[in-house]
Amino acid sequence: MTQTDAGGGAWWQSPKVSFALAVYREKPVILIRFAHDVGLVGKVKRLSGARWNPAEKAWCVSDNQIYRERFGLEPKPLAGKEVLQNIHPVNHAALEKLVETLQLKAYSKNTVKTYHNEFAQLLCLLKHVPVELLDADRLRRYFLYCVNTLKLSENTLHSRINAVKFYYEQVLGRERFFVNIPRPKKKLQNPRFFNQDEVASIIKATDNLKHRTMLMLAYGTGLRVSEVVALKCYHIDGQRRCIVVEQAKGKKDRVVALSPVLLVALREYWKAYRPDKSGYLFEGQAKGEAYSSRSLQLVLAAAKRRAGVLKPGSVHALRHSFATHLLDKGTDVTMIMKLLGHNDLKTTLRYLHVTNRDLLHVISPLDDLKL
Repeated sequence: MTQTDAGGGAWWQSPKVSFALAVYREKPVILIRFAHDVGLVGKVKRLSGARWNPAEKAWCVSDNQIYRERFGLEPKPLAGKEVLQNIHPVNHAALEKLVETLQLKAYSKNTVKTYHNEFAQLLCLLKHVPVELLDADRLRRYFLYCVNTLKLSENTLHSRINAVKFYYEQVLGRERFFVNIPRPKKKLQNPRFFNQDEVASIIKATDNLKHRTMLMLAYGTGLRVSEVVALKCYHIDGQRRCIVVEQAKGKKDRVVALSPVLLVALREYWKAYRPDKSGYLFEGQAKGEAYSSRSLQLVLAAAKRRAGVLKPGSVHALRHSFATHLLDKGTDVTMIMKLLGHNDLKTTLRYLHVTNRDLLHVISPLDDLKL
């Protein structure tokens, strides 16, 4: 039944009401915020699954397609089972062959997952048209659709082109099939990072012990979000004060330092949660499964709101912050390269553009004026 206000419009369309995506009890939710209003509270309570979130001081409901559409939020893109269910049987074999070829070539699980998901988006759109019948001109129009209609970012578009290119050139054996299809130029952006006061505020604003420990670990070691959630308990070596990162990006192992502060935090977490010694350090909702990267991103977003940190930045910005702050302290750039697991020193040298180590010695001509 439609809930309307005195003016005839739905209450959620009122300018007094705002919405935000967050995570509550390790599940994605939509926060509903408004100044205290007994009438609005009664209407929110009638929403299925509505409950009060004391940490955010807001009402929340499950983050699903129905509520997103009702509240005028950006719809969830088709993903997982939804995409697969919309792929015509004529293209099922193409998706299977893509995955098989990636696995035979020993691509990482993350790459297989990314290529599978991006290629599935094309197959979903094709409906009954066999994907192998597309020519370069039609694919060019498809990628223009991705840019102009879907508004895909440069990184997402690169991933989609790579996935489709892999299918035509590696699976079907059509060499140089993509030679005339241009790629978007990636923006040259400096790494986003938080200053140390902002990092401290974010951590202090995170009351949940598991969430706080994960954010401390991301900042204290410079691990990628995928590496944080993939950690197993046996990867932590408290005696040697180090963490072993197995088969990370580029299928490489590396060892990172475990700071005394982080070691104390991990021991506190261990005592409270008692994770399985042979399992994931941070379990998700289902026993034996890893905590999801998406949920950790929502944890950071919620912590930033509570801490009043307006600067944009995801969990990866904590990794950038780790590297930038080490440079500020004078740590050798080659050591930072090893800690981050970079293959190329050029990647690490990007942080030289944002460190203030040298800027602090620059005297502005403004300071010489007698004002």
